[in-house]
Amino acid sequence: AIARAAAALREPPRVHIPGLAHRPAQATREGCAWIESTGLDPRSIAFVGSSLGGFYATWLAERFGARAVVINPAIRPAADLRPFVGRQRNPYSGAEYDITPAHFFELEALEVERITRPERYLLLVRTGDEILDWRASSAFYAGAFQCVAGGGDHGWEDFDGEVAAVLRFCMRSERARSS
Repeated sequence: AIARAAAALREPPRVHIPGLAHRPAQATREGCAWIESTGLDPRSIAFVGSSLGGFYATWLAERFGARAVVINPAIRPAADLRPFVGRQRNPYSGAEYDITPAHFFELEALEVERITRPERYLLLVRTGDEILDWRASSAFYAGAFQCVAGGGDHGWEDFDGEVAAVLRFCMRSERARSS
């Protein structure tokens, strides 16, 4: 939805949608390598991530001084994913993999204690999220731009209505750097 909406803009931003590795250390290494390969000022980049992707977006934003839009983000996934040890299937790619104790060590190593510049974040959460507590996200991203919507679910099935706000926030970072 975001890539389609961005492509329809008069001056479309560059959109990159990576296939994330299931191993956290590999996913973040690949993210860093992509950022470095662009030749862009990392502060001109805006990351968008949902759930574990929101966790990664936060880690990358903190590392590179970028902006991030986080949607029902995982805050402490090492703890949250413990019930899911074993065989899993990626809902987007269909790839199967195993969540092992090594995942938890890698996730713990990536945890951000607190965000340093809340104004660089847009938090979108649903109070009906059946997996993560929206109140923990709202507290963690205190001071950030926040949209707390009632009801819904972790997958944010009606997300299309939020795309314009996400693009405005992301493009703000692009315009701010180019002026």
